[in-house]
Amino acid sequence: MSTIIRKLDAGEARRRISELSDILLDCVAGGASVSFMAGMTRDESDAFWSGVIDDVAQGGRDLIVAETNGRLDGAVQSVFIDKPNQPHRAEVAKMLVHRRARGGGVGLSLLKAAEDAALAKGRWLMVLDTVSRSAGDRLYRRGGWTEAGEVPNYALMPDGALCPTTFFYKDLRPKGHVA
Repeated sequence: MSTIIRKLDAGEARRRISELSDILLDCVAGGASVSFMAGMTRDESDAFWSGVIDDVAQGGRDLIVAETNGRLDGAVQSVFIDKPNQPHRAEVAKMLVHRRARGGGVGLSLLKAAEDAALAKGRWLMVLDTVSRSAGDRLYRRGGWTEAGEVPNYALMPDGALCPTTFFYKDLRPKGHVA
């Protein structure tokens, strides 16, 4: 069984919104702190994805998915910052891997694809945040990201408990690059 990592355009993403929602709902049900609370509904998830897809259609982000045997197992977004003083920057958003697909390198593959998407748009500095000491934290460290710092009590877990968040960055320029 081979997993393919690829970008979805807005049209295909709209047709597959139910699968994208399945991934998000599974992650929240599994306890991932990804901006949503326990009991999230399919309508809430679909609405979230509709907003993402609208931004994909406008070129504000790339939506990258992991697909195994025709089924979506993961997604991540490379969000292109549109501020005049940050034309070099992008953010990683909503790194989501369905629990059935974890532990096989899907997350690291999605992360690399998000980095590649940013570079393709001329963005060489990426940032993200994740729950401290979580599986995501370990993933980003394995991916060569640099910790910028931790903020205690930054967000809520799906069950309502406060959690610390670690901010990371990665300079995607070739090693030895002189600014």
